Amino acid sequence: MSTDLVKAGKYISMLLRHRPEEAGVILDDHGWTDVEDLIKKVSPKYEITEEMLHQMAFAPDKQRYEFSEDGKKIRAVHGHSVKVDMEYETLTPPEILYHGTATRFLDSIMEQGLKKMSRQFVHLSEFTEQAESVGKRHGKLVILKVKAGDMHRDGIVFYKSVSGVWLTNNVPVKYLEVMGD
Repeated sequence: MSTDLVKAGKYISMLLRHRPEEAGVILDDHGWTDVEDLIKKVSPKYEITEEMLHQMAFAPDKQRYEFSEDGKKIRAVHGHSVKVDMEYETLTPPEILYHGTATRFLDSIMEQGLKKMSRQFVHLSEFTEQAESVGKRHGKLVILKVKAGDMHRDGIVFYKSVSGVWLTNNVPVKYLEVMGD
């Protein structure tokens, strides 16, 4: 993807996940907005087309957006700080999931657990490579092993986004283990 397309994609993600009002984008209760309207609202800053939106949505490195069945609406698949009901079904997670973060956050995490902070959910990965990709964006990498199977058996709810990211409200310390320790 070109640099301009990457910048446009990050801007659109910010609008769909955090600050739709910045461009006058209207999200419904489930995070959906009209594709044509989004293009109009984004185009003064980044000239985009529907085809470009599809390129961004289905990039090989990550799926940021999803389209409605009729293709007329779009929404971010996860990572919202604005309140939206993504209509996720509860699912049984794999026994182990992973979370990548920076070492500077480790002491706090090992005291308080993983918290969703400003987002709606804590994001977890099925694969260490995915956790590594996320974690190294924040500084010196550390990967946490999450005992998701134990959490689930203890009544903690999990969801899975269409991009394959596992979501939960928080991860208490007793379910965390630092990889390599």
